[in-house]
Amino acid sequence: MNVLHYLVCAALLPAAGFLVFRRVVARAYLITGRLHPPASLLQLAVFAGFFSFPYLYMPSEWAWDWLPNGTWNRMVALILVASGMVLAFGTMGWFGIRRAFGLQVGGLQRAGPYHFSRNPQMVGGWLMVLGVVFYRPSVYAAGWVLIWVLLGRWMITSEEEHLRGVFGEEYEQYCRDTPRYLLSRRS
Repeated sequence: MNVLHYLVCAALLPAAGFLVFRRVVARAYLITGRLHPPASLLQLAVFAGFFSFPYLYMPSEWAWDWLPNGTWNRMVALILVASGMVLAFGTMGWFGIRRAFGLQVGGLQRAGPYHFSRNPQMVGGWLMVLGVVFYRPSVYAAGWVLIWVLLGRWMITSEEEHLRGVFGEEYEQYCRDTPRYLLSRRS
């Protein structure tokens, strides 16, 4: 694997994410009020590509690591990844898989994990991403975090536009009461 290959793929992944989240998904929500299976599968493909990225582009023999790969960061990594998986996939199961993938629309969910965050699946994703970065910290991992920020922002923006259109003032009140992630009340 060379740096040029990494940079090309690191540019293609956000480009694909922008097209899927801001064009295909946003259009599907606008036209049908939900995602159709191909749009949902495209979202899944973008995230699958994203989460496979560190296994393809951050092998242990690459240079530029800024932390030794000792026991403490492996333990922190394991805890972060496991917590993120429980939160992300547990929330999807709690919310309902069809609703989590945008295939079914129901009422606005404000209970359970959605009481603490409007995007608990993304919070779980953040924990997984940070876990991988702790496991193999490098310049390449920093690029991966930047891609996550972009993909997450585009996905959440499309969903928020849809939810504002469907639920109006009820969703606006939810935004005032519940942080987008965890830390701030209004985001």
